[in-house]
Parts: sequence; C-alpha cells; structure tokens
Amino acid sequence: MNIEERNKIKLFNKGLEAFRQHNFYDAHEFWEELWSDYRLQDANFIQGLIQLSVGYFHISNFNINGARGLLNKCKPKLIEFYPEYRGINISIIIDAIDKSLKFLEKNPDTSKFDWSLVPKI
Repeated sequence: MNIEERNKIKLFNKGLEAFRQHNFYDAHEFWEELWSDYRLQDANFIQGLIQLSVGYFHISNFNINGARGLLNKCKPKLIEFYPEYRGINISIIIDAIDKSLKFLEKNPDTSKFDWSLVPKI
C-alpha cells in the first residue's frame, strides 16, 4: 500500500472516530480533506458523510434550518451506496436521518435534541 492510500484510510478512519465521539466538526474536517485532496471513486459517499456530520453540527449550534437542509441533502448521496459500504450499514444511517428529521419537526428547539438518534457508524 502506498503513502497516498494510507493517508486516505487514515483520514477516513479519523473522520469515523470523530463522528462516533459526536465531534461532528472534526469529522467534517477529516472527510473534507479526504474529499478535496484526493480523486476518489466514492466521492459522493464521502460528500454524504461530510453533509451528515455538518447536519448534526448545525443541531449542536442551534441552526435547525441548516441541519434540516444538510440531513436531507446527504440522503441521496448515501443511498447510492445502499445497503452497506466501507463496512457501514447505510440503512441504519438513513433510518437515523429520518428519525432525526421527524424529531426536529416536532421539536424545533435544537437544545432539546435527542442525541441518541445520531447513527452509530
């Protein structure tokens, strides 16, 4: 494996770890670097993960419109890779997005967001 491949794997995994710890901004940064610095066959998948992480970041910053917009925007990109890709169950992510959006419809106060709805990836 060459250095470029190792760097791509490292950035992807750092993004996953940050997302799993609910460090959504950091996850976005790692995946954004991966997406912008390398020619990726699965660029739409990585872009979907970027939008997913920024959507949840917006919730943490009380930006409901930004959250709704990005959670809706990432779905079609991730669905392209359904049902599983890179060891990630896409159906779990889509289900979590739908539940998060429904929660936000009923509870527009993002300070009361149920963080257990964030997908486990």
